[in-house]
Amino acid sequence: LAIFARENGFAPAHGILLDLGLRSTALEASGKGFSFQKDEPLDMRFDPSQPVTAASIVNDSSRDELRSIISKYGQDRFAGPIADGIVSARRKSKIARTLELVSVIDQSIPRAAHRGKIHFATKTFQALRIEVNDELGALADALKGSAEILETGGALVVISYHSLEDRIVKRFGKEST
Repeated sequence: LAIFARENGFAPAHGILLDLGLRSTALEASGKGFSFQKDEPLDMRFDPSQPVTAASIVNDSSRDELRSIISKYGQDRFAGPIADGIVSARRKSKIARTLELVSVIDQSIPRAAHRGKIHFATKTFQALRIEVNDELGALADALKGSAEILETGGALVVISYHSLEDRIVKRFGKEST
């Protein structure tokens, strides 16, 4: 953020707005496996030059790593059973497509979990997307960069959409004051 702003004459800044939301229609139309409603390659990279894909995480991570990713970034109470299901399924064949992963999640969680307000695969897909793209690390970098270019008395406004982002922004605010 700071480098881009300086290179393009936007520094110092009077104000910075960070909208951390993702347009779901853009993700669904990407063909990169962000949506659990289409049969697509399990990719999820915003930057295709990055080496790690969702498929590589799903197929190469240990059971404990998968459980940790799904629990930490998806905040899913069924992270353990989902991780177990993934490990079991990939013993038969690699999980390469979105609907293959949806099927594994479907078979790994209790039937009652299918009746929630959100689709049962939402949290796992969110967790994988955050991990693949290091979204929380990127947020921390953007906040640090904003502090470098924001003039004294300037305003930083952050629109966040889930508690993981909220925590990082709040911690940054406390450390910056």
